[in-house]
Amino acid sequence: MFSDKYIAQRLQKAEKLRELGYNPYDNKIDDKISISEFLAKNSDVKEKENQRDENRNFCVAGRIKFIRWMGKAAFLKIEDDTGMLQIYIARDNLPENYYNQVLKKTLEVGDIVYTCGYPFYTKTGELSLHANSLKILTKSIAPLPEKYHGLTDIEARYRQRYLDMIMNKEVKDVMKTRSKIVSLVRRFFEDKGFLEVETPMLHTVVGGANAKPFFTHHNALDIDMNLRIAPELFLKRLIVGGFEAVFEINRNFRNEGIDHTHNPEFTMIEFYWAYKRYEDLINITKELFDYLLTNLNLPKKLPFGDMEIDFDDVKVIPYKDALINLGGVPEDILDNVDKMKAYLKEKAGIEVEKHIDSVGKMWGELFDEFVESKLINPTFITEFPIDISPLARRNDEYPELADRFELFIAGREIANGFSELNDPVDQYERFKRQIENKALGDDEAAEMDEDYIKALSYGMAPTAGEGIGIDRLVMLLTNQHSIKDVILFPTMKPIKKEEN
Repeated sequence: MFSDKYIAQRLQKAEKLRELGYNPYDNKIDDKISISEFLAKNSDVKEKENQRDENRNFCVAGRIKFIRWMGKAAFLKIEDDTGMLQIYIARDNLPENYYNQVLKKTLEVGDIVYTCGYPFYTKTGELSLHANSLKILTKSIAPLPEKYHGLTDIEARYRQRYLDMIMNKEVKDVMKTRSKIVSLVRRFFEDKGFLEVETPMLHTVVGGANAKPFFTHHNALDIDMNLRIAPELFLKRLIVGGFEAVFEINRNFRNEGIDHTHNPEFTMIEFYWAYKRYEDLINITKELFDYLLTNLNLPKKLPFGDMEIDFDDVKVIPYKDALINLGGVPEDILDNVDKMKAYLKEKAGIEVEKHIDSVGKMWGELFDEFVESKLINPTFITEFPIDISPLARRNDEYPELADRFELFIAGREIANGFSELNDPVDQYERFKRQIENKALGDDEAAEMDEDYIKALSYGMAPTAGEGIGIDRLVMLLTNQHSIKDVILFPTMKPIKKEEN
């Protein structure tokens, strides 16, 4: 692991530090301030005589990103979590022989240092720190990429996220924005009176969504379990138990493909609201986006790649109307499974699987192919087929439809919500159909959850529930086009070790 010649050279320098009586992994740090604080507190130095103030003393710490040696002096650039600062060190301001025997022989780009001194402006007008002391806190034995933005290999960036963040400041900025978005979402729902809760990650029944699960085995109980694909059924148990507004922000796990919008583990917020309908969810979702745009200082017309998302142009479109008017699907085939299958094959070359055997399921196939990518501005698609909505309430007037919506922005699903099914008999029958679908080859179908049926049998108040994908939300609000760019450590295929 340490056989690389450059690492070997740096290890020798770390050993040199030890020989000179210095710990290359020191942790003796007195008071320090952040670089941004140093810059803010000392901007007035520019107005002083000689543009310096030797009566001030500040200590900062950070990673060296640049060194320029000039005989008896050197300029460094160090970076911390808040910014970059230039450091000037001179041989005659440091202990005897320290500059030549310690710093010049051991200090390198990548090292983390602690330095104290006074503020001054250079001839080029840059606020800097004139060091009276400087010590290595952490010796970096692996060299950084040669160029300042030298880590450009996409695979390497995702696999070595720590190095990606060292070299590419914008990566950290996106992750900071992600953290702020999660905090804002949490605050929004707390201010609305919702209670944040935590529900199990390990389930014994697959349910809450249509997806392939990850399985594991609990040794002590000697039972198979799965990582949750959604918290929905547990959150609705809490509504049965008497809570009226709950939410959870946490991970879900789905054993499916990886692409620019899918990662096997991902973050969602799901919230459930008693005595509300799906129309109320549409309204609160609009409020949430207004709240996020305002608090992130983002415009209502938001750039996203080569698109512009207009958040003042929000539409609500029934599913069937979207198929006809946006997807161009002939209306006269929408009640015939065979005709829809033939159309899909003719127009897109797609043959559907055996379990896609109903009008509603075929609508879903046609929607995915011909409509979804066209939904650029925020669009709530409503009146979903009941066949693809196993947990949603039937519409009173049109029982083949569900009181459900999905929100699409920039051609991708952002949120899914519906008035919840609280009829235990209807829910039981739908679970049975899911089991039948699984037998026909649908490996994303849910299982029978008898305890959930039992919970519903005690009575669940009329409720509306919604899930919003946090990762896709962050992608949208930070103009990122791969989910890997908004997840700190995305799932990657392991690199195979070369055989000797």
